[in-house]
Amino acid sequence: MRARYGVPLGITAVGAAGLLYSAGFEARSFRLRRVTIPVLPAGMRPLRVLQVSDIHMVGGQRKKQRWLRSLAGLRPDFVINTGDNLSDPEGVPEVLDALGPLMEFPGAYVFGSNDYYGPKLRNPARYLLEKTQGRHGLNGNPPAVGAIHNPWERLRDGFDAAGWLNLTNTRGTLKVEGVSVELTGLDDPHIKRDRYQQVAGGPSGAADFAMGVVHAPYLRVLDAYTADDYPLILAGHTHGGQLRIPFYGALVTNCDLDTDRARGLSTHTAEGRTAYLHVSAGCGTNRYTPFRFACPPEATLLTLVGRE
Repeated sequence: MRARYGVPLGITAVGAAGLLYSAGFEARSFRLRRVTIPVLPAGMRPLRVLQVSDIHMVGGQRKKQRWLRSLAGLRPDFVINTGDNLSDPEGVPEVLDALGPLMEFPGAYVFGSNDYYGPKLRNPARYLLEKTQGRHGLNGNPPAVGAIHNPWERLRDGFDAAGWLNLTNTRGTLKVEGVSVELTGLDDPHIKRDRYQQVAGGPSGAADFAMGVVHAPYLRVLDAYTADDYPLILAGHTHGGQLRIPFYGALVTNCDLDTDRARGLSTHTAEGRTAYLHVSAGCGTNRYTPFRFACPPEATLLTLVGRE
């Protein structure tokens, strides 16, 4: 009896322990990453940018809310929110409360699909299937039917009231202690709301520095930003793979970005030009898959410095 059932029972126990760890501990082990990126014009003073992404707020997540409020102690020059703030139609007040201290700083935002639509229960194995078939979101899949509509307008109004720039398929400029930063943003490519033709043409040249912002780092968007000579692109969406294999990395990105760039700093090349790409692993999960493994929730403090 032991020889016959010992191994399956052992595997089951290990699997259960892994689920308990990934949902009960790691998914709540919030941390800050610090990254330095040499993208500013020579001689320009460094800029400290706090990127928050993929909060996926669900009612009652008090630890996450306290941690987000504590990030204001970093005193960034400005904040970039790369979307997917919600995983609960009732979560808008808690998102605005958690980000309240950060909204005292200059900032800008784009939305992700989960800001517009509520999550649905789905088999996680579908992400692997969609990867093999090259289908992600509405990019190759049929339109969603019966989707829950989130009150994203209330989220937008709260951010706008705080003075954050809405970068939905548009441009904006932040003034930070005498430095001007031009931001070009897109709506979420994951659900085909990006309209690059509305912002095409590259940096205007009127600001001291320019960068691109988007929720999901689809290659068509990265190619466009890079070809237009933006030196830096910020994105989220991937959750860093969410469930990573130690010493291997992410299995999926939920978009057409390769898994080697599922999180952190990398580069992207298009039409002979190269840009830095930073993909945040985010600090939340879909409410129906509240697991993280080898991929703790995060925010990132980016220190932008002069090019060598």
